[in-house]
Amino acid sequence: MNEIADRTVDAVDLAGSAVHAGDMSMWSLFLSADIIVKCVMMILVFSSVWSWAIILEKRGTLAKLAKRANRFEDAFWSGEPLDKLYQRIKKSSNDPMLKTFSAGMEEWQNTVSTGIPDKEDLQASLRQRVERAMATTINREMHALERGMTFLATVGSTAPFIGLFGTVWGIMSSFTAIATTNNTSLAVVAPGIAEALFATALGLVAAIPAVVAYNGFSSRLGRYGDRLDGFVSDFSAILSRHLESQQAKKPHKKVA
Repeated sequence: MNEIADRTVDAVDLAGSAVHAGDMSMWSLFLSADIIVKCVMMILVFSSVWSWAIILEKRGTLAKLAKRANRFEDAFWSGEPLDKLYQRIKKSSNDPMLKTFSAGMEEWQNTVSTGIPDKEDLQASLRQRVERAMATTINREMHALERGMTFLATVGSTAPFIGLFGTVWGIMSSFTAIATTNNTSLAVVAPGIAEALFATALGLVAAIPAVVAYNGFSSRLGRYGDRLDGFVSDFSAILSRHLESQQAKKPHKKVA
């Protein structure tokens, strides 16, 4: 009689496990997971959401920067005097390229306010100061643009391992349940393994977009940085020609 009762209880338990195994929705897998696996899942979901927030923000920012740079370069090479261009944009220089140009013009105007230096060494020093001011601005602006890239790189490299940790922990819990119940039925093992593998899937969902976005944004930021450096070279060349033309206009002293 006791043996029949035990079999009945086992049948009820297996039926309950089978029903649980049939509900394989993501929410059900999360609710039925171990507390450690739940923590892993929440970390991965937060990482994925935050990564997408950075991705969307960076994509919009870089697109705007490219359009603004095109408009500014058109104005820069339009033949408009640089002094007038500087006066027109200095109050609205909220763009890295505009800030770079404003930094160079500000250093130039502060130096030549008392007159353009006559000696070549002073002129070379002026060019170096202008280039240094522009380079400092570029470094500061690029550092601000790269904000969030470290997080994408971290998620891309660690999320699969965090998910793997949740998977290993979940499988360990499943084997512990098997050892406790002495029941190797698939209905008992499947739910725990599914929960564990779900953690791995979340890790990949978080890591893959982060890696792709990091590589793409790194390339675009590198090209934009090269564009700023090229602009500094063009500005320095214009400055050198201006100094040479001013030097040529000055009358030479006659030798007795």
